[in-house]
Amino acid sequence: MNRPNRLWPVQLAADVVLIVLFAALGRDTHAHGVDPAGVLITASPFIAAALAGWAALRLWRRPVALWPHGILLWLITAGGGLAVRALAGGGTAFSFQLVTFGVLGAFLLLPRLVASLVIRRRTRPDSTRLIHRA
Repeated sequence: MNRPNRLWPVQLAADVVLIVLFAALGRDTHAHGVDPAGVLITASPFIAAALAGWAALRLWRRPVALWPHGILLWLITAGGGLAVRALAGGGTAFSFQLVTFGVLGAFLLLPRLVASLVIRRRTRPDSTRLIHRA
């Protein structure tokens, strides 16, 4: 099993924590309070959508891949979470949709970008190794 596959529990946990952070920041910004129950209620549609995205994309195979897995997870999480929220009677104003896609895009894609760059850098052949081989 390669390194990115072993990272899936960490990446899944990071995704959930960042979605909860998104909900907490939103509740705090709008003075709804950051009580744990309220934050989890606000975050739950997005967590459910993210978990569905993880399952549909089999993300445990390539948990830090930015393209296409990370992009698709972002779209599923933001779009699916907004859909569940709308069906449950929650607010889905256009400005909230823009903020949701923007913040979740940053929260779900930037860690994958950083991880991909770190992994690529660590697995890239180093020129000094090639000199010692000759």
